[in-house]
Amino acid sequence: MSQIPLTPFVANFIATAQPLRIGGKMLASTETLEVINPSTGNALAQVARAGKAEIDLAVAAAKDAFENGAWTRMLPNERSRILWRLADLIEERADIFGQLDALDNGKPFHVVRDVDAHWSARHFRYFAGWADKIEGATIPVGTPDRLTYTKAEPLGVCGLITPWNYPLLMAAWKLAPALAAGNSIVLKPSEETPLSALYLADLALEAGLPPGVLNVVPGYGHDAGAALAAHPDVAKIGFTGSTATGRRIVEASVGNLKKVSLEPGRQGGQYHF
Repeated sequence: MSQIPLTPFVANFIATAQPLRIGGKMLASTETLEVINPSTGNALAQVARAGKAEIDLAVAAAKDAFENGAWTRMLPNERSRILWRLADLIEERADIFGQLDALDNGKPFHVVRDVDAHWSARHFRYFAGWADKIEGATIPVGTPDRLTYTKAEPLGVCGLITPWNYPLLMAAWKLAPALAAGNSIVLKPSEETPLSALYLADLALEAGLPPGVLNVVPGYGHDAGAALAAHPDVAKIGFTGSTATGRRIVEASVGNLKKVSLEPGRQGGQYHF
């Protein structure tokens, strides 16, 4: 990465202490995370660290956006248009994502720029196409002159937890379907690779996503992740990480019987809380 000159935007982004993205605003926290460049072992950037208090703020912002904001009630074709615009912005800023993920993840710049960023854009476009095709069903019943039908509705606040290995692409995989369905999101990226997720939140606002629909809160699993998994106002958790942490998320979800989607990996404790 040292051989690739940084754009002025990226140089300024990593030199500026990055706040949380909550409710469409940039919010500081009482504690910070030090992001390390794995190719050098040196400190790269400082980002705000979310704990339970910040998770509560983010969930409250997402809940308010879901219950009182425009996203859930927006016509599906309008949601599709915004997600498509976000995909365009990801492709337009592929160089920026390439530099950010190369710096804090260590993968080659061209892999993020040419693969991760473009696949992320394609993923958002795919689910943008689903926004106006989410339908219920009619069900035959034994009672004469009666009609039974189902109506597909968004769940509410979704807590999404992503790992370090594909910072941008993992976020896109989880965000795109949840947003297309009309949910609001609290995204906790890995504490090791939070930069592209924070920038993605900025692009989402630029694309037209209403404030509070996407909130990004870097933090450790044992406090931020645990608080998100156990929060009573979170209707769904989507998690990729270790099997041990996946078990804890299932246990934490029992409080309000929230839906859980897990992609557990190795048995190690990298994402444990």
